[in-house]
Amino acid sequence: MSYAAVDIGATNIRVAVGDEKGIKSKCSEPTDRLNGPGGVPRQIARMIRGLNLEPLAIGVGSIGPIDTKAGEIGATPNFAFKHIPVVTPLNAVFNVPVQIMNDCNAAVIGEHMYGAGRGIDNLFYVTISTGLGGGAIVDGNPLNGKDGNAPEIGHLTLDPDSELTCGCGCRGHWEAYCSGANIPKFARVLLRDRGVEGGLLMRMAGGDLGRLTSEMIFDAAGRGDSDAAFVVEEIGKMNAIGFANIVNAFDSELITVGGSVALNNPDLIIEPIKRGIEKHLINRRPEIMLTQLGHDVVLYGGLAIALRLFRSKS
Repeated sequence: MSYAAVDIGATNIRVAVGDEKGIKSKCSEPTDRLNGPGGVPRQIARMIRGLNLEPLAIGVGSIGPIDTKAGEIGATPNFAFKHIPVVTPLNAVFNVPVQIMNDCNAAVIGEHMYGAGRGIDNLFYVTISTGLGGGAIVDGNPLNGKDGNAPEIGHLTLDPDSELTCGCGCRGHWEAYCSGANIPKFARVLLRDRGVEGGLLMRMAGGDLGRLTSEMIFDAAGRGDSDAAFVVEEIGKMNAIGFANIVNAFDSELITVGGSVALNNPDLIIEPIKRGIEKHLINRRPEIMLTQLGHDVVLYGGLAIALRLFRSKS
């Protein structure tokens, strides 16, 4: 008895098959961005079939925003086309239950069933990747919200007067400081008056702050560059505020952290949060740790969703 899990990203679509014990096999392809809204579900169906599976149910974690009632991806900024149907076309192909959720909401369910969150009723998952997002389980129940897009923690405002603008267009959102796509912008603000000249970070950027990348910053910080270390410490301070907001709002027992920025730089991301969070807390501090499910956390979430879906329909 096997189930299908799907992770829809702006860059890649990943598909896995598995059961109560975990993932058995998986595959990945660049996301079809050329063939209109129908291209994505057709690609997913082909990938599932390519794993030699006729699934009992399909669970999907996706970039958002999600319209859970329509079973589709809404007006996402990550595609030129809008309103991508997922549930209806996959149900038509496989004639099995299909459910779509925001990727971080799926991830926290995967963490709860397969990861460090097993047996924990108040759990939060944070992804620090190209963007910044989160998912919550509160008193044993996944928190979805009216449209399936709660909790959008990346768009918590840390400073409404900030010169840094989030990808959504708002000023001072957490994502504007600490997501992989925006860290270089934050770094340029921090370094422009610091008198940066001949250090390792500037050599890596060819002497041009405009060429900085997140990878350069963390690489240089790990190799002892003082300018990069300063930037990473400031990122940590903003992350500590963001994590404290989560604790104060949700009173979680455990927060697990994933996403490429965190997974590739665990000490440089997690340790500054642990050092700085206490001064912003009113609620008791939870455990904060890197997810044990790595880059597959959303796939585990899709698998957990499929299992729950099949059991509820049986």
